Amino acid sequence: MGRVDKGVNCSVQGCDKTAERSMSGDKASMAGELVVNSSDKRVYLCREHYKEWKKSTKEDREKERARWG
Repeated sequence: MGRVDKGVNCSVQGCDKTAERSMSGDKASMAGELVVNSSDKRVYLCREHYKEWKKSTKEDREKERARWG
């Protein structure tokens, strides 16, 4: 059982919702709008902030995948 399953809160400042996803701090810092502590190794995001992260990093992630394919 990981931290998300145990009920850790979202890492975004001002959000107290339960996290549904976790990712590395470097990956989370790709989205400039999300105010998280990027020095943390793991960042936890609730559903709404994960959707924001996905939308704001879509082009960057597609370019990253194209490099591998």
